[in-house]
Amino acid sequence: MAERLGVVVIDGGTDAGVMHLIGRARTRAAATFPLIGVPALGTVRFPGKHPGARRRWPLKHLGARRRWPLDAHHPHFVLVPGAAWGDEAPWIARIATELAGGWPSVTVLVNGGEISYLDVECSLHTRRPVLAVAGSGRIADQLASAVRGGPTDEPAVRLAASGLVEVVDADDLAVLAGTLGARLQPPV
Repeated sequence: MAERLGVVVIDGGTDAGVMHLIGRARTRAAATFPLIGVPALGTVRFPGKHPGARRRWPLKHLGARRRWPLDAHHPHFVLVPGAAWGDEAPWIARIATELAGGWPSVTVLVNGGEISYLDVECSLHTRRPVLAVAGSGRIADQLASAVRGGPTDEPAVRLAASGLVEVVDADDLAVLAGTLGARLQPPV
């Protein structure tokens, strides 16, 4: 979808979760869309450093000192200051705004842990619309439920109240592609 729409994709750039999946998918599809990882410097492990088995635990169990490998399938990185998970969130939003250069941009939330609330908040602060992919799990589902008036938690309700959060269902990729295409129309 990113290749067909001709978009730049920006994420946290580590070899975990959706970031891991998008890097692998881009490589398998021989896609050429720009994929830029924006991790906080103190949260990543560089190739050849810190040997040992990689563990796949949720971020809340990693602690601020746990470092994660950069995803080898991301062709570009912008390393930003920070030592804790989430320190990259305002940088991701700012880099997306700068790269968009006045063109429309959208944040797409697929699944996501607690730090996703900060990612969404930073996007909304720049007035960037957010598409929450319902049915993808965790925070995306909480946010989708808030937009639809269902049961959820307070952070999701607060973010949904911005009026900039839209919901698309994970099981309908055609609607997701159409919604993204519509939101990313060039300025007139």
